[in-house]
Amino acid sequence: MGDDTDEGEERLDAHLQDIDDGCGCTEVWEHTSAAREEAAEEPAEAADD
Repeated sequence: MGDDTDEGEERLDAHLQDIDDGCGCTEVWEHTSAAREEAAEEPAEAADD
């Protein structure tokens, strides 16, 4: 897969970069769910400061 993005432009599949080639639906779902949970926790942690 080529990198067809301009400098500074985020890739549409950037959230999948940590997933190994050949993974199935379950692995992709687990990875994206974990990333969503981490993102949801970040604002709460920042508010505690």
